[in-house]
Amino acid sequence: MDSPEPDTPFAAVSAQTTRAGMLYQSYLDKSTPYKTYRWIGTGVVFAMFGLRIFLAQGWYIVAYSLGIYLLNLFLAFISPKFDPGLESAEDMEEGSSGDLPTKSTDEFKPFVRRLPEFKFWHAATRAIVLGFLCSWSEIFNLPVFWPVLVVYWLILVVLTMRRQIQHMLKYRYVPWDFGKKNYAAAKNSN
Repeated sequence: MDSPEPDTPFAAVSAQTTRAGMLYQSYLDKSTPYKTYRWIGTGVVFAMFGLRIFLAQGWYIVAYSLGIYLLNLFLAFISPKFDPGLESAEDMEEGSSGDLPTKSTDEFKPFVRRLPEFKFWHAATRAIVLGFLCSWSEIFNLPVFWPVLVVYWLILVVLTMRRQIQHMLKYRYVPWDFGKKNYAAAKNSN
């Protein structure tokens, strides 16, 4: 009888990588409904990263890069998937307004995020873990004057958030659920 040909090293590594990826995805799928616990875990990892940076007195470039990336993720999270400014320009050509409905005859368009909450959490957590791991490698500990980085980051936050808030006010949308009426609860109580 012919024996099966032995697997190549590449095939063995590929099989293990696939198996690890499937296990990782199954844990991600199981964590989906536990939003509060996921964010608490991310907060703990972020606190560990901040403590590491504070105690080590270094890796400020890693922290700055992480801050810019998290700001970018947050802006995508609070931005609508379909920009009302672009829709408004298209609607002006057609002769209708692009704002949210103000009359009962206007079409209702629900707020759809550019970056869904789960993807925001996943990307933020991966970035924080990567930043934490980078803070243990001396290669990433570049000498910089950290107060300048903090000022740059704060200016960036103020300018981008001001622009985002102006956009939210102009097109009258609110990117979060708390504070909004829950019509499903009101309907069930009747």
